[in-house]
Amino acid sequence: MWTSKNIADQSGKIVIITGANSGIGFEMAKTFYNAGAEVIVASRDEEKAKSAIIEIERSKLVNSGKLGFIPIDLSSLDSVRSFTEAFMSSYDHLDVLINNAGVMVPPQTKTKDGFELQFGVNYLANFALTVRLYPMLVKSDSARVVTLSSGAHKYATDVDFDNLRLEKGYDAFREYAISKLADLQFVIELQRRIDKQGDKVISVGAHPGVTNTALARNMDKISYEAALAKFGELMPAWQGALPALYAATFADVIPGGYYGPDGTDELKGYPAAAFISPQASDPVKGGALWAFSEQAAKVVL
Repeated sequence: MWTSKNIADQSGKIVIITGANSGIGFEMAKTFYNAGAEVIVASRDEEKAKSAIIEIERSKLVNSGKLGFIPIDLSSLDSVRSFTEAFMSSYDHLDVLINNAGVMVPPQTKTKDGFELQFGVNYLANFALTVRLYPMLVKSDSARVVTLSSGAHKYATDVDFDNLRLEKGYDAFREYAISKLADLQFVIELQRRIDKQGDKVISVGAHPGVTNTALARNMDKISYEAALAKFGELMPAWQGALPALYAATFADVIPGGYYGPDGTDELKGYPAAAFISPQASDPVKGGALWAFSEQAAKVVL
């Protein structure tokens, strides 16, 4: 049973975690901080981010690291660009990037760039952030990019490129599943490109299982109660953070791999290899998504 107690000393590491002001992102930030890393809390809400930093600092251990804040709004590709420029003006490399922040089943909404909100925030911003920060990652001797997906990815058969701006309508869960399929396709396609270039970077995916966080805030009461009846008691955020922490720190993770809880249907438990759907690992689909994303985000690896 792997827990955060198994994490090696992270002193000297520089870590960016999106959405680190709450939920599993907060738990990841606290764990890395107490393992000695310098953690950048990447968040849209400065007040919440600074409150989280104060709370994390209260957990300080002897070898604790540092905490910083740089604002980012993942619903804006301009904000993603501004974040990377701010980071690169202050740091000379990056060891770990955790693409954690996301939204689930919100009301029909578009990003500032006109994309369906879940696709734009959960995936396209991750793509843009990773590609823009890639030159900093290759300067590390052992960099990792961890991108959060979901067991919901298996419910999407493909990314519908003709509906990413809601041209054909909106189904909240369908779009969520598509965004998480895109995340996992990205994890695997990024590793293919890393391998081709021969860089010392690992791309890996993770999902938290069923965890008690604010991610479900947009679910209506009936749906939420039905989910609780189906899944039972939700895991605490610290436990839901473990697969991503495992992916970010465990020495023997599989490049291009995917990790989640080890219990029945990957709903609860402790980190283990997770199911990857055939559509997530399809190189043709992964390549098509990558080509679309470069054009949409106006960035090239």
